[in-house]
Amino acid sequence: MNRPIRGVAVVSLLMTMALMLNLSVSYLAQADYFYNRPENRRVTDARFGQDRGPIMVGNTPIAKSSQISDRFRFQRSYPDGELYAPITGYYAYLYGASGLELSQSAELAGQDSSQFLSRLINLASGTRPKGGTIETTLDAKAQKAAWKALAGRKGAVVALDYTTGAIKALVSTPSYDPNQLATHDLNASKKAWDSLTKDPDKPMNNRATKEIYPPGSTFKLITTATALETGMSPSDTLDGTAYKLPGSTKVIAACGGQLSLADALKRSCNAAFARLGVKVGDQALREQAKKFGFGTTYLPEIGSAASRFPDELDPAQTAMSAIGEFEVAASPLQMAMVSAAIANGGVEMEPYLVQRVLDSDLRVVRQTTPAQRSQPISNTTATLMKDMMVGVVEGGTGYRAKIPGVVVGGKTGTANSDNVRRPYAWFTAWADNPHIAVCVFVEDAEIASSEIAGGRVSAPIAKAVIEALR
Repeated sequence: MNRPIRGVAVVSLLMTMALMLNLSVSYLAQADYFYNRPENRRVTDARFGQDRGPIMVGNTPIAKSSQISDRFRFQRSYPDGELYAPITGYYAYLYGASGLELSQSAELAGQDSSQFLSRLINLASGTRPKGGTIETTLDAKAQKAAWKALAGRKGAVVALDYTTGAIKALVSTPSYDPNQLATHDLNASKKAWDSLTKDPDKPMNNRATKEIYPPGSTFKLITTATALETGMSPSDTLDGTAYKLPGSTKVIAACGGQLSLADALKRSCNAAFARLGVKVGDQALREQAKKFGFGTTYLPEIGSAASRFPDELDPAQTAMSAIGEFEVAASPLQMAMVSAAIANGGVEMEPYLVQRVLDSDLRVVRQTTPAQRSQPISNTTATLMKDMMVGVVEGGTGYRAKIPGVVVGGKTGTANSDNVRRPYAWFTAWADNPHIAVCVFVEDAEIASSEIAGGRVSAPIAKAVIEALR
């Protein structure tokens, strides 16, 4: 073979090897990219036609697939669509998936690595592949109680077992019906999507975990924790007289004269807590908020927004931040976690929604084990704060949450940051039996801003949820 031919042969060999290498890399490294491209309708058709497993609350499916006679073969449906939509999400041909339908999609489709044995058995036996089952931590009675008590008002409820982190109720209103998006009538699905995304009430927004709002006086729990962690006691005296903010013309109205820290919390005294915020300082407040979880996210199963405590505050801004206003913003889930940590002796447990994953033969392939997330306060501080929160319910602004035979501690909140809209109503609480922490948020309290909206509007909702779990 002469030299030119050898050269051509070598170049051809190198080009062939490069092509094979490129194809191999594309197949192995970019398989998911090509598989999931929206143009790949064959794959989308096959995925949408899977016999996906159910999502369960107790023994009841809140999402399931039924065999039907059309090109997709299986119809995804949601028996209590609006009630559980923030958790299940939707599974739609045109719009993909959200919620547990998205985060647990591989498990529901039977494609997760933990379900390899089931897939192998199905392949060997010639059985049609079936999806796995997702068992949630939710309690149907608590979920329905929260939904009923909200009574259609914009808002959210989160309740969890503070000893484990298991979510027992998670409601966001207004909600939407995932069945409208899951329908095989794609024109109807598109109309539903357009209607939902243009709705000014934003029914697809998860107000429980993915939205943050001024928490109002519920943030005083964090201000109180900061004070106690830096050496103060519940009996220490605070000044509740009218307070002109440093370097500002704004005056916070008086709520009495000299009163203890415990009484200031019981009465939700803004003037006292604004002064306290300036005394402990913005850095201490920021660090304590961070210890409770501000700036981080929870529940990767459905996603959450990080709560926020602002940076670089002057004294007036610090005073307002200490009472949960200025630029402080929190999700209902976050404020439920604050009460949960206090009730659990200062230990914050990792919240979770998925209790177990079963394969198509109902074998357990994954089970959640409760895990400690952090310890934002000492056990001593937690004990003092529990007593103070009981005082809020027994003889303070949260009295509407009292339940005979149950020890309940709580904190009301009324956020009126712009003096134009009606106030947000908050209530976060815990109970000793059952071991439940709960947060209720109502976006429009429908009462005057001068009233304690959290106590009047949100506390009874929390009471209803706690009673449903007894």
